[in-house]
Amino acid sequence: MKITLETKGSLNQYVAMNEDGHTVNLSGDGTAVGPMQAVLMAVAGCSTIDIVMILEKMRQDVKDIKVEVEGKRREEIPRTYTNIHMHYKIYGNVKTAKAQQAVDLSLEKYCSVSKMLEKSAEITGSFEIIGA
Repeated sequence: MKITLETKGSLNQYVAMNEDGHTVNLSGDGTAVGPMQAVLMAVAGCSTIDIVMILEKMRQDVKDIKVEVEGKRREEIPRTYTNIHMHYKIYGNVKTAKAQQAVDLSLEKYCSVSKMLEKSAEITGSFEIIGA
């Protein structure tokens, strides 16, 4: 895996690109996503992809999913995350036990990003099911 990062207009604005040409704008001045916000986006994306795949394999009728992520950081430098909580809003006809199992499997076994981050931050998840 390879990513390149280049300045974009100023020394506080950047564009990151993967090998396939997909890009993400980043900044150090609040004009785009900050790097630590991108970390939260990565863990949300990773776990959500897992959860949807797991629920589909369980033959659950998932129509949509949204995730709210809250990260708490240390006050001292480096300002790493100490706690990350993800709340999944699962839309569709999904059994509670199956949703719980999918969230647990993602965060405890499959999501590479959460497994990497758990070495320094407590990662928790909750969910609600919103009927179709």
